[in-house]
Amino acid sequence: MRALRAFEAAARHRSFSRAADELGTTQPAISRTITELERQLTFRLFERLHRGVHLTKAGEMYLENVVSGLVRIGEAGITAAGLWNENQVAVACPHAISEMFLMPRFHDLQRKLGSDVSVHVTVCDYDSMELLESHVDLVLSFDAGGSMPDDRVVAFREEMAPVCSPSYAEKHADIVRGPVAQWGSLTFLRHARPSRGWATWEDWFEVAGRPHPVPHYLNYTSYVYMIDAACAGHGIALGRRAFLGRYLDMGVLVTLQDSFVELDIACYIKLTEHGRRHVHARQCLDFFATPR
Repeated sequence: MRALRAFEAAARHRSFSRAADELGTTQPAISRTITELERQLTFRLFERLHRGVHLTKAGEMYLENVVSGLVRIGEAGITAAGLWNENQVAVACPHAISEMFLMPRFHDLQRKLGSDVSVHVTVCDYDSMELLESHVDLVLSFDAGGSMPDDRVVAFREEMAPVCSPSYAEKHADIVRGPVAQWGSLTFLRHARPSRGWATWEDWFEVAGRPHPVPHYLNYTSYVYMIDAACAGHGIALGRRAFLGRYLDMGVLVTLQDSFVELDIACYIKLTEHGRRHVHARQCLDFFATPR
């Protein structure tokens, strides 16, 4: 299973490095795992190129069957778990939402549901979200739709502000106290993956102004890693109010503006088809719909 998940992630991302980021391991470990899998299969799955990897014809055929197999295995596991414990709510969401939004609220959510109900959180990327929707009760994402008015609620709105470590703010105090147009000499930290509905620096610049000259960016494949880099003093990150309460309270991050800018973008939590029939899933939805 470990080898198959490594193969599926590498094929989806067309990159061993990005697969390693998703699975919480290293690029060499992914490379070794896939090489061993190819040895066992006796055919090559990937063509290794300078800027990534591409599936061979055999790899494309193998991937199609691996994906369908993993989905069936996951479905069987969730179904079996449901037979043993009907008081379980399954939630799917990306890594940053799980780590920085859901987990700080997990205790209050569990208290609302009661001690006899368990919440199972599955962390996934946006490419896997559609596959998981038929196997969970709720989905947290920026591009979650829903045809029925009560299918979804706003989990949080994109309220954004530039944030950095106190030491970085102090080092560049003369610049950050001035208008954004003068911030071009600073280092900006950027979530480098293509937006799937979430706010970007470009959205914030449209409201707050644009630095000149064009600033230097450091790119990160994970929003969580980007915020860790900001805490370490590597530059300025675009911070979400919904994610940063504990960082600001502890003083490891400071905002560089007097207030957060609210953008016309939101993250939703929505019921899946299975979740609509699940009373505890509806309680979860009500929890996020209630202002707190």
